Amino acid sequence: MKILVINCGSSSLKYQLMDMTDESVLSKGLVERIGIEGSILTHEVPGRDKEKIQTPMKDHKDAIANVLNALTDEKIGAIKSYDEIDAVGHRVVHAGEKYSGSVIITEDVINALEECIDLAPLHNPPNIIGIRATMELLPEAPMVGVFDTAFHQTMEPEAYIYPIPYELYEKHKIRRYGFHGTSHRYVSEKAAEMLGKDIADLKLISCHLGNGASVTAIKGGKSVSTSMGFTPLEGLAMGTRCGDIDPAIVTFIMEKENLNINQVNNMLNKESGVLGISGVSSDFRDIETAAKDGNERAALAIKAFDRRVKRYIASYAAVMGGVDGIIFTAGLGENSPTNRLAITDGLEFMGVEMDIIANDFRGSAKIVSKESSKVKVLVIPTNEELMIAKDTLELVK
Repeated sequence: MKILVINCGSSSLKYQLMDMTDESVLSKGLVERIGIEGSILTHEVPGRDKEKIQTPMKDHKDAIANVLNALTDEKIGAIKSYDEIDAVGHRVVHAGEKYSGSVIITEDVINALEECIDLAPLHNPPNIIGIRATMELLPEAPMVGVFDTAFHQTMEPEAYIYPIPYELYEKHKIRRYGFHGTSHRYVSEKAAEMLGKDIADLKLISCHLGNGASVTAIKGGKSVSTSMGFTPLEGLAMGTRCGDIDPAIVTFIMEKENLNINQVNNMLNKESGVLGISGVSSDFRDIETAAKDGNERAALAIKAFDRRVKRYIASYAAVMGGVDGIIFTAGLGENSPTNRLAITDGLEFMGVEMDIIANDFRGSAKIVSKESSKVKVLVIPTNEELMIAKDTLELVK
C-alpha cells in the first residue's frame, strides 16, 4: 500500500510518499512560499538529484496539485498515476479534547477541527485547507488525521488542569494540551524495541529538543505529563519561545515598554528563548560556535536551556515514581553530544551513567549510557511521517 503523508504549514507543505510493504520512502519534498511571490517545490526521489520547480502557487490546492504532478511526472516522478496513492495521512496540530487517537477524516472531523481554530489559529487553518484540497484532488483516496495533541489525551485531570478559575476551563477549554505527540509516541515505541521490553512495563522520558522543544513523561506507553501547555509557548526555553516564566512579567513588560498584547505576544514567541538570551541566533549551532569564541551570553543561553531540560527530567521521574529510559530526539537531541552530556550531568543520583565514547556521535539510533547504568539513555531520530503512515495504514485496512 502506498501512502502519501502531508504536513501543511501556513505557507509551506512537506510531503512523503511511502510504500508500506517495506516502509520505504518513494519520494519526499517541500513546497515553500505558498501564496507568496517565488513559490518553489523541491522534489526528491531517493537515488536521484533533487528537482526544484518554480511556479506560482496561490494556495494549498495549487501546491498539492503540483506535488501530485511531480509524483506522477514521467521524468522525475515515483509513480505512474494518482490511482497508486491508496490513502493520505494528514498531520494536524490541534484536535482539542475531541480525539485521543488518529481517525478517518469525515465532514464531522473537519467541523471538529474548525472548532479548535481558536486554540491553534496559526496551524489548524492550513491543516484544514490542505485536507479539503487533497480530498478534492484525490476523491477516491481515504484521508486520515493524525493529531499532535492526541497522544497527550491520556493525561489525568490533575496533570492538565491549570490553577485558574475552573469556569475558564469549562467555558474556553483552557488546559494543558501538549504537542509533539506523534514524535514522542514514535520514539517511545522505538525505545521499547531497542531495550527489548514491552512498552507497557516501561517508564520513559522523551526529550524532543529542536527549535521547538518539549519533554514528555510516558508511563506504560501513555503520556502522563508534558511540558508544552495550552499553547507550544509553555515549558522549555526554545529557539525563540520563552517557555516557563512568571506570568506577571507579561503585564510588567507591557507597562514598562509601552507594548500592546500583540507586541508582547510576538516578543515571547519570536524574540525570546535562546535567541533572546544570546542575542546571537535561534540556531544552537550558531550559539555553540559563539560560546566557544568566548561569547558569555551565548554560553549562558546554552546553560539555561540545559538546566531546564534537566529540571523537567528530574520532576517527571518523580511524577512516575522512577524512570527506565531517557530519550533524546529531534535536531538538537539527535545531533549534540555536548548538550546530551550537559543535561545528564548531575543525574547520577537517579542511576544515569553516560558512556562518553558511545555518546560522541550524531544522528542514528543508539544507547549512549553505560551497560551498568540503571537508567538507559537513548538517542533516537524521530520519524513523524512514518508514524502518520502507520496510523493511516492501520485505519484504512
